[in-house]
Amino acid sequence: MMVTKKALPRRTVLRGLGTALALPLLDGMVPALTATVRSAAAFKPRLGVVYVPHGAVMDNWTPSTEGLGFEFTPILQPLEPFRDRLLVLSGLDHAPGAQMPGDPAGGHGRITGAFLTGVHAKPTEGADFEAGRSFDQIAAERLGEKTELGSLELGIGLPDFGGACDAGFSCAYISTLCWSSPTTPLPMESNPRAVFERLFGDGTDTNPAARLERFEKDRSVLDAVTEKVARLRQTLGAADRAKLGDYLAAVRDVERRIERAEDGLDREMPLVERPAAGVPPSFGEYVKVMFDLQVLAYQADLTRVISFLMTPELTAQTYPEIGVPDAHHALSHHENKPDSLAKLTKVGSFHTELFSYYLEKLRATQDGDGSLLDQVMIIYGSGMSNSNLHNIQRLPILLAGGGGGQIHGGRHVQYADGTPLTNLYMSLLNKLAIPVESIGDSTGQLRELTDI
Repeated sequence: MMVTKKALPRRTVLRGLGTALALPLLDGMVPALTATVRSAAAFKPRLGVVYVPHGAVMDNWTPSTEGLGFEFTPILQPLEPFRDRLLVLSGLDHAPGAQMPGDPAGGHGRITGAFLTGVHAKPTEGADFEAGRSFDQIAAERLGEKTELGSLELGIGLPDFGGACDAGFSCAYISTLCWSSPTTPLPMESNPRAVFERLFGDGTDTNPAARLERFEKDRSVLDAVTEKVARLRQTLGAADRAKLGDYLAAVRDVERRIERAEDGLDREMPLVERPAAGVPPSFGEYVKVMFDLQVLAYQADLTRVISFLMTPELTAQTYPEIGVPDAHHALSHHENKPDSLAKLTKVGSFHTELFSYYLEKLRATQDGDGSLLDQVMIIYGSGMSNSNLHNIQRLPILLAGGGGGQIHGGRHVQYADGTPLTNLYMSLLNKLAIPVESIGDSTGQLRELTDI
């Protein structure tokens, strides 16, 4: 490729039949011979949240030693390959999720409603729900100025917003993590096809006819832009051609897996409940497809803020693929029975194994001078610790990713009792250059995220 100061536009989009294919960051999008500009363009902060319900078996979660060189516990073991990009944060409390005098008994609605807002959720089973603006949406307001989507909200096994899911609490509180205002919960999308179309459908035309025509012809989104991709390849250097090829292969792989899930709906099935259209029958495959879609969204810089509810509180999700046929919520009331604790540990380990799949995908995806894992900051955890008691103290919380050099991993950090979870949110917003005075019950920032 000839070295000149001319560059491809950063927001290059290839449009075809019902398709809008955004491209990842390529070297050709950064002017040659301008190292300062290149470095600035390479850093694209991304923020993520991955929520798992029903806490953790804390004895099998919490490392026994602090600082560097801690040993990975049974639940955290799948994440050991990412030690240098992982912080285990112990001792953070979720006080807004506690039961207040006069509150109904239901704890799950309070816990999820307050998780990202830091605000005690209003007890109601009606449509007058109220919590607070979630910290991801504070980030999205600023980071979304540079992307097509301000944020992406995803989930699995979500109930509808209407009605009551917990004693005294609306289903809205467990159906989402994200609130654009204290009275506006944001719906989370659970269908991989719908997510794929949101990312790669042509947003310039609300008429679905073009996309329907493409479906009827059984054409990939990539088929609609084949000629444009071919012309683009001719203008790229070898490194950019390889990067583009990897990205297009990843898009097609996700598309094929969604298609396989949809094709399965037409086959003869045993007498069991069928999954919704586009949903893989295996929980593990379902989560992996949703994680792959998140990687693509970050890679193409379609959004820089993603929240993912792996399953909601009160879920009846079972895990036969790991030998746990019990419904998760029922199992979470373990009464300290060894067999139940062992099964819950297997579920927790399965969740971190799936999270490790996500981290590996991020690590394998080049972004600027490093990988997406080097750039992101992803909170992984739950709004309670001991699920049998619905404890909201000393939560199981991880922070993954390098934050563009702002996060120093490889450590287990123990905070003083009573340290608000919202202090973590304050710290991450500060690293995103989004100053706020407070979030919910916050009292300051967690300086130890960077200090070694």
